[in-house]
Amino acid sequence: MDAETRYEAVRSRDARFDGEFFFAVETTGIYCRPSCPAVTPKRQNVRYYTTAAAAQSSGFRACRRCRPDAVPGSAEWNVRADVVGRAMRLIGDGVVDREGVGGLAVRLGYSARQVQRQLTAEVGAGPVALARAQRAHTARVLLQTTGLPITEIAFAAGFASVRQFNDTIRAVYASTPSELRAAAAPRGGTAARRTVTPTAGIPLRLAHRGPYQSTAVFDLLAHEAVPGVEDIDGTSGRRTYRRTLRLPYGTGIVAVDERSRGWLDARLHLTDLRDLTTAVQRLRRLFDLDADPYAVDERLGADPRLAPLVAARPGLRSSGAADPDELAVRALVGRAEAERLVRRYGKALDAPSGTLTHVFPEPAVLAEAEPDGPLGALTTALADGTLRLDAGADRDEAQEALLALPGLDGPTAAEIRTRALGDPDVVPPGVDVPDAWRPWRSYAVQHLRAAGELE
Repeated sequence: MDAETRYEAVRSRDARFDGEFFFAVETTGIYCRPSCPAVTPKRQNVRYYTTAAAAQSSGFRACRRCRPDAVPGSAEWNVRADVVGRAMRLIGDGVVDREGVGGLAVRLGYSARQVQRQLTAEVGAGPVALARAQRAHTARVLLQTTGLPITEIAFAAGFASVRQFNDTIRAVYASTPSELRAAAAPRGGTAARRTVTPTAGIPLRLAHRGPYQSTAVFDLLAHEAVPGVEDIDGTSGRRTYRRTLRLPYGTGIVAVDERSRGWLDARLHLTDLRDLTTAVQRLRRLFDLDADPYAVDERLGADPRLAPLVAARPGLRSSGAADPDELAVRALVGRAEAERLVRRYGKALDAPSGTLTHVFPEPAVLAEAEPDGPLGALTTALADGTLRLDAGADRDEAQEALLALPGLDGPTAAEIRTRALGDPDVVPPGVDVPDAWRPWRSYAVQHLRAAGELE
């Protein structure tokens, strides 16, 4: 997009571009999302940024009206398979907070200097600034939805010190943490807000752009649900999906409501609040919330074969995975065998929640317990790092590693690439689709399946 197109999106308050770029106003020192309801600034006073972190690094503060840090992520990072795309996905998963820039660079196979240079050139901010912007958003969510002491929030959000936390919140939001919390308190005082604690779960609004076909996503999750790890209840249109999560610092339980209002309502219970950012990003991948349905539907809807299918289901998503390793195992063995593995090897929750009793077993546990056959080969490769399916994995390398495993066929590898790796442009072997559907062939396959043209 050139500057003229971006300004027209800002002038028309076009929500389709929220998260795709940000604009900042030099005369106010504030940056916003394109759909911000404030008075449109003069063209000569506007600057554009690819990321919120880039705007913050240039000294701009987040708008209090449109909350630009709460927009869906850019779909570009899911489409791109290059170093920048992989880096953005890893930073979103919290790798910089856990492993530092050096750890990010090792995962990408580049030097820290090369990663810094490429990110700065492409998105206007390096990995530290991008992680800092993400920590600020996590802190704001905790400040405004929980009654945790501010000191605990600072460390839960990933800050190294309370001073660093305070300085960042002031720089990003032009408020102190206490002021940010007070601004979100319900009318009549803060008592009601402070009763919302982590034991009751953290309420979240998982934003998405454009239309969202939640029925298709929840139908798939209901069909695949593995007892003990997942459950889904309610009638179509009003269902709630619940599942357990294995996270870097502990475990989690999440409940997500089917009804979409421009976002999906969720409630997240964590044993360690440092996992909040990672958990949210994994849920976003599971529900494909960072997709750009306008771009997908425009491309696929131009094809005579797909046009009526797109018109019938605008905003159809290609569901991902909350845990890529778990998805790979389940794709290989099927639902019934996955249920057996959970019962026999799954990690029991310290406090079961209804029918949710276990976390899906880790690859290392399965590799040791059942080392033979295709399952043993897959879990061993996942456990020793021969096969990587994390957010920053090289998709082509991962597919080659998958196809080299005994007993793992092309359709299974395609499913893993589509869902565990979030590739939007995958076609199962034997399915004939034109190149004109690129780079959204995964979505085209979903339309064909929904119409009954594919199994």
